[in-house]
Amino acid sequence: MATVEVTFTPLPVHVRTARLVATAVARRSGVAESLLDEVRLAVGEACSRAVEAHMRHCPGQPIRVELTDNGEQFEVVVTDAVPEAADGNGAGSQDTAAGHGGNFAVLDGEVPLRLPDGVGLAVIAGLADDVRIAPAGQGTSVTMSWKRRAS
Repeated sequence: MATVEVTFTPLPVHVRTARLVATAVARRSGVAESLLDEVRLAVGEACSRAVEAHMRHCPGQPIRVELTDNGEQFEVVVTDAVPEAADGNGAGSQDTAAGHGGNFAVLDGEVPLRLPDGVGLAVIAGLADDVRIAPAGQGTSVTMSWKRRAS
């Protein structure tokens, strides 16, 4: 089982780097070429959500991305350090990824664009084979996985 871990400061420009790294690791892990765009988009959306939340609540804390090939599937975990109830929405809100508020789309380091609540998670769920959202320490982790192509 090979794992690559990347941490980055919560700036929109770093989302592009996370997407590029995820795509390269997915390709090397044996994810089908036809799924690489889905990996890139899902990781970008998860990282954009984390960046937006960090910029508002904990700009000094890094965002962590773990990319793992366990032999049968490729898994990406994006973990933020934003307290669950940072927006006062209550802990564990599935619509807003633990109370992070709305979603922002970041395209190649441009200024984030606000999207309606819940859109980001719906996009991620439509792109990955499996998506799990769970508390992770003080923050939240978004786990996405894709099956590897047959050898």
